[in-house]
Amino acid sequence: MAALPLSHLFVLDLTAHRAGPTAVRQLADWGATVIKIEQPSDGKMDSMGGARHGFDFQNLHRNKKAMTLNLKSSEGHAIFMKLAAKADVIIENYRSDVKHRLGIDYDAVAKVNPRIIYGSIAGFGQSGPDAARPGVDQIAQGMGGLMSITGEPGAGPMRVGIPIADLTSGLLLAQAIILALYDRERTGKGQWVHTSLIEAQIFMLDFQAARWLMKGEVAKQAGNDHPTSIPTGVFPTSDGHINIAASGDKMWKRFALAIDAPHLLEHPEHATPGTRSQNRKALNQRIGEVTKTKPSAHWIAALNKAGVPCGPINTIDKTFAEPQVRHLGIARPVKHPKLGDIKVVGQPINLSAAPQPTELKPTPELGQHTDEVLAGLGYDGAAIATLRAGGVV
Repeated sequence: MAALPLSHLFVLDLTAHRAGPTAVRQLADWGATVIKIEQPSDGKMDSMGGARHGFDFQNLHRNKKAMTLNLKSSEGHAIFMKLAAKADVIIENYRSDVKHRLGIDYDAVAKVNPRIIYGSIAGFGQSGPDAARPGVDQIAQGMGGLMSITGEPGAGPMRVGIPIADLTSGLLLAQAIILALYDRERTGKGQWVHTSLIEAQIFMLDFQAARWLMKGEVAKQAGNDHPTSIPTGVFPTSDGHINIAASGDKMWKRFALAIDAPHLLEHPEHATPGTRSQNRKALNQRIGEVTKTKPSAHWIAALNKAGVPCGPINTIDKTFAEPQVRHLGIARPVKHPKLGDIKVVGQPINLSAAPQPTELKPTPELGQHTDEVLAGLGYDGAAIATLRAGGVV
């Protein structure tokens, strides 16, 4: 098998929680050698309060090595700087002021390694009035406007069912790191790249944000209906519900004929995209009167044949049972020395020249590779024992 595209990179991982580890995972899965650096502890719980052997930690931290290091100690700081001098990338998601207090910020590291790419995520950015505030995903969802447009109209704000600000900020930071690495090939110099939960959340508002910036329109909750493309939403069937997206005149006509409801095309309230939007509630009710007469599978087959986007509304177990999902293989196997054969969520990126390994490496135990990493820096057994006795590792 060809080497993975990031197999030449050496990464130091100072992250915890979710946003930072999401960025690191993108590098680790694609071949980078990653050393996860954690504070010495009993190792039973992760930084979010869950079990280290729990599904969340195992899914976030696969394909890494792990060492413990007390960065607040002078010896620990010195060891970190030795590692930093050899690294290509450092990633952290402390509150914006913490790395400076620890003396491991970009400027400090760049003095020993001017080629370093230093990636940071904070809740609200690296500067400004809120930079030092603690920030977590749900706070960003609320402050960033997402909760105001999620849920049924009039039902009050609603969080999205995944930590979307954490995940998107992590993915964006990974992209920024790869951009900086590519730039380093041209300039020979490293740089500091950073994003934040709030920036990522606003970026993900996308057209809803542009709607305000360009037209002055404040989006509201639309429930399961698409806010601008009508009809797009959830419709009842005789055995449940399905999603249908039939906006635009051509798609709308194909849809009405596919469900054997030409009378919908003749209704004056359905004549144009504008009238369909104005009469959305009545339109959806009329469509529902038709779709509820037959089971979901019937409509999905008929609409797929007609080229109208549609699909089931699955619980997560049914998602992974979908034949197409099975074919794509995004549930990836891991052989864990203590947990046995498990599965985690694989990469959604596919490269023809460097396919993902058939099996991911398990998340390491706390400090599993501490001795190995220290030996690579020239510490012998006696010196490592002294560091361990002193609480440095």
